[in-house]
Amino acid sequence: MTGLLGNEITVVIIAFFAGLAVRHLGYPPLLGYLAAGFVAHMLGIGDGENLKPLADAGIVLLLFMIGLHLKLDELKPRYVWGSAILHMLIALPLTTAVIIMVGAIYSPLQFETVIEPWVLAFALSFSSTVLAVKLFEERGESNSFYASIAIGILVVQDILVVVYLVVSSGHYPSPWAILLLGLPVLIPLSRRYLSLLGHGELLLLGGVVFALGAAELFETVSLKGGLGAIVVGMLIGHGNRPKAQELYKQLFGLKNLLLIGFFLQIGYYGFPRLELLAVAVVLGILIVLRPLIYFTLLTAFGLRARTAWLTGLSLFNYSEFGLIVAAIAAQAGMLGQDWITTLALAMALSFFVATPLNKKAHELYRRHQQKLDIYERNERLPEEVIESLRGASIAVLGMGRVGQGAYQSLVDSGYTDIVGIEENYAHTKTLKASGINCVHGDASDRDFWERTSLVDCKLILVSLSNHREDMQIATLASDLGYKHILSIATRFSDEGPALESYNVVPYYRYGDVGRDFAQYSLKKMDDKKWKDGMMGDKKQKI
Repeated sequence: MTGLLGNEITVVIIAFFAGLAVRHLGYPPLLGYLAAGFVAHMLGIGDGENLKPLADAGIVLLLFMIGLHLKLDELKPRYVWGSAILHMLIALPLTTAVIIMVGAIYSPLQFETVIEPWVLAFALSFSSTVLAVKLFEERGESNSFYASIAIGILVVQDILVVVYLVVSSGHYPSPWAILLLGLPVLIPLSRRYLSLLGHGELLLLGGVVFALGAAELFETVSLKGGLGAIVVGMLIGHGNRPKAQELYKQLFGLKNLLLIGFFLQIGYYGFPRLELLAVAVVLGILIVLRPLIYFTLLTAFGLRARTAWLTGLSLFNYSEFGLIVAAIAAQAGMLGQDWITTLALAMALSFFVATPLNKKAHELYRRHQQKLDIYERNERLPEEVIESLRGASIAVLGMGRVGQGAYQSLVDSGYTDIVGIEENYAHTKTLKASGINCVHGDASDRDFWERTSLVDCKLILVSLSNHREDMQIATLASDLGYKHILSIATRFSDEGPALESYNVVPYYRYGDVGRDFAQYSLKKMDDKKWKDGMMGDKKQKI
């Protein structure tokens, strides 16, 4: 295959194998895509300009999805917005000072304007949403308290990017932009529109139309298209939360696919000069301060050392969003293109440092717990108080749909000494308000097990979303000498043997649901009212 199409397909193939190799090593595939861009540029294959439409579409979808996912309630706690803003106020001048110092030591790296080092430092002040979400999903901790704090901080950072997008436009919006204030009146219309799209490919295509259409609308009135994407995403998310979350999941894979074009495009800026490579290493070392800053801030706000530790480590990296900020600055003439690849290398280095540390985050906390706990405040936030199980002998860990179903089934069977344990604090409050005996706690938190005497429960049912977290709980129960029945709902039958080695009773959600479905139906057959109703229907037909 020859010509333009053949070259671009070759670049995609290189990206595929590079991403596969990097993921096999335990790192995010985007590092492979960056490497593929550098390789393709060195070999003279393809053209970065041909990737620009894909890259731009990926950025628009990313911003639109941020808007869809944005929940203002998650930003209300001061430890969320306070930590995000204070971290930036600390990191921004510190990073700027390092960048200026590098320029003073090596004159070719001196900046022509005062604004350049600050733009660089701003681009380096964000943490990676992609890496954090992937980390939470792999651990099965997406709904955990510390994960919600980290996501909230990332959202605050995203909002600051939106402000930057507006400020960096360099020109005033059109007078017609005032009409955009009427967009909220379209919320009911968007709700109806989404319901008409159903659940298949039309919903996916509708989301793309919303995102690209919003970007084009804002560009028409001389505003940044990315700002339009995030604003319209927020309006849709506010108008129909369940459907917005479904749309978010539909767009997730497409967004990641299109962003491959962006990461490949970075490579076509060329490999940085040797002196800039040294700067990337210095910036990569500087990232070590980030989790220390977050840990100090979060414990000062009254969070437990464990929460602050896990949150800080999950934000222990530079962000792909920083590359977007740098690319926009380069297009506006505020930053040299060499710095974009330098930032890309600094981000890659931060990923290589952060990924293995995050994989051992729980182990590292247990090892250094006594030293870390010293920094906790005596007064705890309500979210961080470990509640009593109040003598319950049956515990349900994970109060999602399956967990709530198990809880209700036990209640219907006459059991009263039951407690639900939920790691999402907001969901815990909702369950309590509905009359369910529920406490807030992380099932994989050793402190929670020990302080609540969970190990004394006669029966523990575990209904979580991830096999790794299931194994953490099985290991923790074994280490603490749990002697009673521990039953864990698993997604796949091949996960059972590993759990059974810890004397766990596995329940196969998809394999055993047919048996339960049949038993439920047979029970209905024995229901006199149901049989009377059927007989009545038959008599009417006769």
